[in-house]
Amino acid sequence: MGIEGRDKVKALEAGALAVSGQLGKTVQRLRKAYNLSLSELSEQSGVAKSIISQIERNETNPTLSTIWRLAQALDVSIERVLRVNEDEPFLEKSSKGDTPILVSDDGKCRLSIIGWIKTVEWLQWYQFAAESGGVLESDPHQRGSVECLSVTEGELQVEVAGVIEAARAGETLRYRCDRPHVIRNLSNEPAAAMMVCILKAAVMD
Repeated sequence: MGIEGRDKVKALEAGALAVSGQLGKTVQRLRKAYNLSLSELSEQSGVAKSIISQIERNETNPTLSTIWRLAQALDVSIERVLRVNEDEPFLEKSSKGDTPILVSDDGKCRLSIIGWIKTVEWLQWYQFAAESGGVLESDPHQRGSVECLSVTEGELQVEVAGVIEAARAGETLRYRCDRPHVIRNLSNEPAAAMMVCILKAAVMD
């Protein structure tokens, strides 16, 4: 049975309020993640500073055009900006066969993509394994991105912009990955690590 008349209007208003409230929180979190002031986001998006402020305080219902401009300036999809949080719990399992594998150019390094597809725009994580002599060369990620490499077996070396550091099992290297970076296994033994990449648009306070 559908909702009609006054009840339908109330339901639509409640839905619009929920979307609007989540929109304001999302815009504010993304803006802070970029370290952008209201003025800077206004300049980059073409949306008036006062309008952005009202959106963040949930005092206005922006047009689709305004939302699109903000999404473009914050480098995220419009679907993500409009997404409403769901409170229902869930339990999800991925089998070994469903886990994508990336292989380095030399064939000696493997990245198992164990991150969640819904977070790929701002958070990615992998299981990394390298044979002796393996080298993984990576292009720059988004500006401001940081990678964390926690070594679980052997020893790995990371090079970023000419700076080189090594870590053994139990140690972690954190580095800017918005420039070319290289991971090497220079030892005679296999090495393994957990790799987490936090992209610039991370929804973080």
